[in-house]
Amino acid sequence: MTAADTQFPDAGEAAHWSLWRGLGARLWWIDRAFERAKASGKAEDDTRLRIFFVMALFAAGFLTLGLAATKAALFSGLDSAGAGADLGANARADVVDRNGQILAMDLVHYGLYITPREVSDPVATRAALLATIPGLAASHLDTALSGDHKQYYLIGGVTPEVKTRVHDLALPGVNFEEESARAYPLGETGAHVIGFASKDGSGLAGAERALDGQIRAEAGKSQVPLSIDLRVQGALQDELSQAAEHYQVLDAVGIVVNVRTGEILAMASWPDFDPNAPGRASPPSMVNHAAATVYEPGSVFKVFTLAMGLDSGVTTVDRVFDVHTPLVLPGQIIHDYDKGDRELPLWEVFTHSSNIGAARMALLAGADRMDHYWHAFGLYDKAPSELVESAHPLTPRRLTENAVASMAFGHSISVSPLAIASGMSSILNGGIYRPLTLHKLEPGEAPAAGRRVIQASTSRTMLNLMRLNATNGTGRKADIPGYRVGGKTGTATKIVNGRYNGGKKNLASFAAIFPTDGPLDADRYYVLVMMDEPHATPETGGFTTGGVVTAPIAGKIIERIAPFLGVRRVTTGADTGPKPAVDPKLLTGDE
Repeated sequence: MTAADTQFPDAGEAAHWSLWRGLGARLWWIDRAFERAKASGKAEDDTRLRIFFVMALFAAGFLTLGLAATKAALFSGLDSAGAGADLGANARADVVDRNGQILAMDLVHYGLYITPREVSDPVATRAALLATIPGLAASHLDTALSGDHKQYYLIGGVTPEVKTRVHDLALPGVNFEEESARAYPLGETGAHVIGFASKDGSGLAGAERALDGQIRAEAGKSQVPLSIDLRVQGALQDELSQAAEHYQVLDAVGIVVNVRTGEILAMASWPDFDPNAPGRASPPSMVNHAAATVYEPGSVFKVFTLAMGLDSGVTTVDRVFDVHTPLVLPGQIIHDYDKGDRELPLWEVFTHSSNIGAARMALLAGADRMDHYWHAFGLYDKAPSELVESAHPLTPRRLTENAVASMAFGHSISVSPLAIASGMSSILNGGIYRPLTLHKLEPGEAPAAGRRVIQASTSRTMLNLMRLNATNGTGRKADIPGYRVGGKTGTATKIVNGRYNGGKKNLASFAAIFPTDGPLDADRYYVLVMMDEPHATPETGGFTTGGVVTAPIAGKIIERIAPFLGVRRVTTGADTGPKPAVDPKLLTGDE
């Protein structure tokens, strides 16, 4: 035998051998003591030594077991992430919100199998299983009980509680095998943004699909945090679903974004579904309308139009536009919702939401400038987030005069709400376009570098205009005192049978930003709400516009989420007193 073949004990084994050598020496001393006691004839001492010997043996045994248990607990490596866990190929890491709240997790479930030959009483077995296992198909069970195969798989996803109840029945021929299952403890809350995974461990929708590789790689190691704030998500989804049911809409969308970092804090699409049972959901409820549906958004697009005009130097906030006369184009006449009887400066074009004024300003800028800025704002591409569902926009083939004028107020172009949120965030965060993300930024972590699309001064002007619209314009119903809310309404007449339907069916929307004051590089929050084909109600006076339908919803959402986001309510006389005259010079962002 060579030195290389010799097996040397490691440090742990050496410690054990040292212990046993010491114990052996003490036992030898005890044995010698017995002999001395016998030789001296001291029977009493002999009895005491025997008792001591037995006690020493028990003590040594317990000591050895204790040391072994301690070593197993402290040095076996089970404290290492994932060590000792029998992770299958389908294992996925827990997904949590930005505060560590569980959104998705792996749970052990069981598959139910039946061996027909071993079933002693088919009738009793059938009745017992149907009464104990929810969702078990009677026809499938009948086939298994009367079949000639060795074994049948009846149903999966059986919980440990149900498995225990079936075991207690002691039914011959009925067996279970362990199988992994993905669980979503919050049910419908965040369903579209969280998504779901298949039984084989593949992400199929939402973050589960978008971050599939990371979630698989982190299984048994660590959790995967999303940018979502469950408190914000719950408030958004609650207000959105209540309003959607109240206005009997086709579908609805809500998004909350930190425009500084690009983090998506909440995303909701109505109708909802339960990701624990996606197979039972209706096809319409499975669609994440925030990312996968494109809409003609209407006047919220005027935020893009004015940012283009102001940033390019084509216009100023006090430049006057004729809104009294309809804008006549080849085959098209552009009117305003409320007929104007005068000329309006640009800031009033915004607060009155004048289609005529926005179209005239866009034509003044021209097709080339619009093409440049629309590309910069990401309006010609699908929103570059991690979500695979992100949809491509529908855009005009050519930027004709009609297309330029129509896109100025959000017609002739259909984009996803996620794309609108991405582009508008760049206008309201100081001028930097960065993709919105589902990844949580850690404290002190810088957001993606992004690219500059407008000047910082233009961003400040747009924040001022958004604030003015919430205090003096069409967005007044979203203004929550103390939170310095800004916003823009949108009411897009929908196309029915190839023609705009004259306002009978609308997409009502509101794009909000708060707080509008403070440094441009501070945290600032964007809220987008869309209601598809809302029905008129008494409180809206029979109207279905963004100003009366979606602006109040956005206001309620902001009032609920602001405390979670650390935005302090600061109420001043300007919130309650008479509105002062507007000074256009105070609207500009120029220092």
